[in-house]
This record gives sequence, structure tokens and C-alpha cells, in this order.
Amino acid sequence: MTRGLKKFFKIFLYFHVFLALAMLLTHCSFSHYAKKSYERAKKEKPFDVIIVPGVPYEKENTTSIMTMRILWAKQLYDSGFTKNIIFSGSAVYSPYVEGITMKIIADSLGIPPEHTFSETKAEHSTENVYYSWKMAKQMGFEKIALSTDPFQAGLLRSFMKKYTPGVKAIPIVFDRIDLDGKKLPVIDYSSAYVSDFVSITKREGFWERLRGTMGRRVKKEVKAERKAQKKLSRKKEVA
Repeated sequence: MTRGLKKFFKIFLYFHVFLALAMLLTHCSFSHYAKKSYERAKKEKPFDVIIVPGVPYEKENTTSIMTMRILWAKQLYDSGFTKNIIFSGSAVYSPYVEGITMKIIADSLGIPPEHTFSETKAEHSTENVYYSWKMAKQMGFEKIALSTDPFQAGLLRSFMKKYTPGVKAIPIVFDRIDLDGKKLPVIDYSSAYVSDFVSITKREGFWERLRGTMGRRVKKEVKAERKAQKKLSRKKEVA
């Protein structure tokens, strides 16, 4: 083996060892965060409502992410952590409105339909939280929490502190839920279907979608709302 090749394999090996350690540490960190948040939420329950971010619906090919989010939301409802659930999401990557689809599935699992709601405007995770938070406030809910996987909840922490104050997190604690072999029921999805659907991948480029995920649309809306409020205040002062 040549010297250059040996050096390449060394770098290759070190890189993958570093990657494996980073993934392990990240997993441990988010797992600890989820358990800590769960124990904190247990002391504060019941919440008026939890927000569950949407996942694209693919008929019989429902993803494991959707399965765990819905089943965790059901467990939180059944165990008295929350009185209501908002499922959030528009038709983003598939022609089915995520918030409506997930509500239909949750209702079919036995959660009373009068306690599940659909937010249908959000196209990015930051929008899931923000639009659902606004919806919850308009409905008179005060104690609000986000229910999703630990990774997404962790990424949204700083955003929530600034744009949805007061919203707590109850991430999935995997050793508290049995997901082995669990499947969601096949539902009548016709009411969630959008006939003139255009995927977000055709409406937005990669960087535009990334900026949306980072909260660009929310930030613009908040800025516009504050500007409008200042304008209204000035008019009242003049009057």
C-alpha cells in the first residue's frame, strides 16, 4: 500500500469515527432533553392544547415519523397531559393537507373529534408552531405545548422563545412509547385531497425552503404586524 493511500485510509477512518461519536453524542443530548422536558411537563399538566407538526401523507406508505407523532400525541391525550390537540400542516410535499389528514387518523384512533383541530396554512416547521400558537390563542387556550420528535423540538427552542412565548415542549420519549410494528389505520383521505396541488419543491428552490424552515415567512409577518400596529397607534394618538 502506498504512503498516499495509507494517509487517505487514516483520514477516512478518523472522519467516520468522529461522525459516529458526533451522532452518538447528539442522540444522547436530545434524548436527555426529551426526558427532562417530559418530567417538567408532567408537573405542569394538563395543557390546554398541544401542537403536532405535520408530515406528508402518502396513503398506504405512511412514514414512521407520522406514526410516532400521532401515537405520541394520543398517549399525551390519554394520559392527561393535554385536553386538546392541533395538527398542523398544509399540502406541502403531497396533495393531502397534513393537518386534516392527521386529525382524521387521530379521530379514528379514538381521540374525540371535538378535541382535535387542524391548522392548514403552515408549510415549514417554524410556521407549524407559529400559526398553531396564534390559532390556539384565538381559541382561548393559554397553556400550550409542542409535541414532536426530540430533534425537531430541540431545533425549534430558540425560535419558540422569541416568536411563541410560553410554549413548552413535550418531545417524544422513546422508552415511554411502544412503536414496534405499530401502523396507522388506512383512512378515507378524500376530504384532505387538494386537486390543484403543486409541490413546494416546484414552487420554491432549496435555499428558499431552507429560509422558510428557519422562519423567514414568520419573521416577515411579525414585522408587518408590528408595523401595522404602530401605524394604528399613531392614528389613535392623532384622533
